[in-house]
Formats: sequence, C-alpha cells, structure tokens
Amino acid sequence: MSTTMKTLAIAGLVAASVTGTTATTAEAAAKEKCYGVSLAGANDCAAGPGTTCAGTSVTDYQGNAWTLVDSGTCASIELPAQADGSPRTGSLEALDRDLPA
Repeated sequence: MSTTMKTLAIAGLVAASVTGTTATTAEAAAKEKCYGVSLAGANDCAAGPGTTCAGTSVTDYQGNAWTLVDSGTCASIELPAQADGSPRTGSLEALDRDLPA
C-alpha cells in the first residue's frame, strides 16, 4: 500500500470517528437527567449517596437516582401515586424521598 493510500485510509478513519462523536454528543444534548423515575436497579450512573453508579438504586422511584430521558419530558412523566395518594412525577433535581430502612 502506498503512502498516499495509507494517508487516505487514516484520514477516512479519523473522519468516521469524528462523525460518530458528533452524533453521540448531539444525542446526549437531546437528553436530560430525570430524578425519581427509575425502578430499583434501573437507574443511570451517579445515583447519589448509598449508590455507586448505574443499576444501584435500591427502591423504585428513588429520589436521588436519575435516568436519562428526552429533553423537556421529565416533569411530565406520570408515575404511580405515592403511599399518601399524592401524585408523583419526575424532577430535574434530586428529590428528598425516604429510602427503605
């Protein structure tokens, strides 16, 4: 393979990797962290005190556990009502929800 062919092949690989990174960045920008909507063990990373990362929440709808959702949809996610009957929705900030003993 000539030097020119190797250079073109490398340039093509670099261009492909940059395009893949751009798509991933654009996809991430279209998402937001939504607290209190994930089921136990189904949260995305950084779930707050008592957890280490993805999949470590210990209760359904844990207030400090988040999941990535489409931007602009978090607060409209309807969940089962709380034990006292009050409505429960997602939040863009960590919620003060008690964890089970």
